[in-house]
Amino acid sequence: MTDSKRKILVTSALPYANGPIHLGHLVEYIQTDIWVRFQKQRGHNCTYVCADDAHGTPIMLKADQMGISPQQLIDQVSQEHQRDFAGFMVGFDNYYSTHSEENREFASTIYTRLRDKGHIARKTITQAYDPEKEMFLPDRFVKGDCPKCNAPDQYGDSCEKCGATYSPVDMKNAYSAVSGAKPIEKESEHYFFKLGDFEQFLRGWVDAHVQEQMIHKLNEWFESGLQNWDISRDAPYWGFEIPDAPGKYFYVWLDAPIGYMASFKNWCDKNGVDFDEYWNEASNTELYHFIGKDIAYFHTLFWPAMLEGAGFRKPNGVFCHGFLTVDGQKMSKSRGTFIMAETYLNHLRPEYLRYYFAAKLGSGIDDIDLNLEDFRMRVNADLVNKVVNIASRCAGFIKKKFDGQLGATLVNQPLYDEAVAAGESIAQAYENREYSRAMREIMAIADKANVYIDAAEPWVLAKQEGKEQEVQDCCTMGINLFRVILSYLTPILPEVSAEAAKFLNIESFDWDAIQQPLLNHPINKFKPLMQRVEEDKVNAMIEDSKQTLAAAAAAAPAPASAEKTPLQEEPIADEISFDDFAKVDLRIARIVKAEHVDGAKKLLQLTLDIGGETRNVFAGIKSAYSPEDLEGKLTVMVANLAPRKMKFGMSEGMVLAAGPGGKDLWILEPHEGAQPGMRVM
Repeated sequence: MTDSKRKILVTSALPYANGPIHLGHLVEYIQTDIWVRFQKQRGHNCTYVCADDAHGTPIMLKADQMGISPQQLIDQVSQEHQRDFAGFMVGFDNYYSTHSEENREFASTIYTRLRDKGHIARKTITQAYDPEKEMFLPDRFVKGDCPKCNAPDQYGDSCEKCGATYSPVDMKNAYSAVSGAKPIEKESEHYFFKLGDFEQFLRGWVDAHVQEQMIHKLNEWFESGLQNWDISRDAPYWGFEIPDAPGKYFYVWLDAPIGYMASFKNWCDKNGVDFDEYWNEASNTELYHFIGKDIAYFHTLFWPAMLEGAGFRKPNGVFCHGFLTVDGQKMSKSRGTFIMAETYLNHLRPEYLRYYFAAKLGSGIDDIDLNLEDFRMRVNADLVNKVVNIASRCAGFIKKKFDGQLGATLVNQPLYDEAVAAGESIAQAYENREYSRAMREIMAIADKANVYIDAAEPWVLAKQEGKEQEVQDCCTMGINLFRVILSYLTPILPEVSAEAAKFLNIESFDWDAIQQPLLNHPINKFKPLMQRVEEDKVNAMIEDSKQTLAAAAAAAPAPASAEKTPLQEEPIADEISFDDFAKVDLRIARIVKAEHVDGAKKLLQLTLDIGGETRNVFAGIKSAYSPEDLEGKLTVMVANLAPRKMKFGMSEGMVLAAGPGGKDLWILEPHEGAQPGMRVM
């Protein structure tokens, strides 16, 4: 049985309102929607809200390039986003926009409370300024030659070629990415949120409400010191003006998470729900955010600190997830694997992807891979051949021979009881976002159901005189096991479950309903619930994706660099040829000596033996290893990387390690058979 009824508010990160939804985005929204549907199926009061993140310079500039107003752009994108989410059965209770009066009011309230408590500072800073557009330029809106390696057309904060970081004022041949004009330096007073005021609170809150893998990363921010956060931007800017600062606007990341509150307030007003019950500091309700690991900094440091300072409740949990790769690589426009939601829906059923993502998703932050061949084979094997096949093998006999009436008893009560008892473990897996474990346990039930039907052979019994009761009994058993399985899969396959409910002649798949089997119960004619995924459909989707992206690129205006990265979207690196990769000389190296580097929090200085030659390398692996643990171990290094002058000295190569980061970095052990100087093929 379910526990007492809970009141839960759930959000997903707000998609940025300057582009379409793609499959990488959908990892998060499908993950969240499954969790919400599960909670509702269990009988809890669970509300799921979201909104478009509708502010910032990129939206302002894109609208200008398109010859429309920012409002027209965000209205258009909102319709497209909601269309795509609906297509994938993502069931928001409310979908709104950060460009709303509710959000303006909450942003102003939070800011003024922080200001009145002394958590806002002012400081005059110098920034690049576009004299033609008469606007200050964020670093990513300045381009030019790298001051370190002279690489052309680099961004104003870092070089993609040599990795150097710098200020836009240090660039050579700098120009505005907006107008092409040469930037000038100009002073402006900015407003800062004093994040360091909340360090003690945040350290305790993070440990209790964030995944362990993310805590390791956040501890790096604590170790380096929490800096004041610039929350203001100068006009012209598409956003909300700061109440006591004419011409100054809230930075998009200030009001974006507040959009969760605004969307929920909009829903509360339409449904007569008490907003304060959910958001006051003493609230007994639950609040959970599902986000990509790339925006954890904003959601696990800035956001809870803002809420704490302004006197609102904090989230019960912030659940981060990884990125999506396709066929083992980053999503690629040239390969057609940068697949838009609309393109997928033109070719394939959304529940195929919902199931495949569920079969891959755990509670951690690891990336997941959409292997298109595995996708096709797994959906066909699990959903079509195992699950749907149970009903299709039994329904015909019940309909034709028994006028659609199920039998009065279960002939294998222990098997049914075992399937029902598995519900507690499956429910725990859903609750903990361990969807892949839940899918394995559900498919194990389907396997046992098919083994039972194979052994009973109703198609053989139906041809024998006097075996009618055995046919009805075994098919009644099969139909009831199918119902149990569909009940567990309902959060994943809402449309299939709705069709299955019509077939089974039941109103819904409430989680606890399977405690009572369907006996002496009429069912309706069975209709195929799901078709196989055909290879030609997948191939057509890939080709369509290539053409769609090529057409969009040809029609689009020249893009401006973004000061705000679209949520959950990882930058796509340019492809390199095999010849380029072959130039990389990877060698086994023995760590002869390892030392701390004075003034460096992440670096160790390593002396490496690569077979008769030693190299000095600075490696950022201090979070995982102490110097005394490294000496004598083996590692892989890039031996032909050009020496690089660093603050602490010359680095003559690059050390490679594996792992998600923090303390989880691994190098080779001496007993693993490699010798210094050996080339890694």
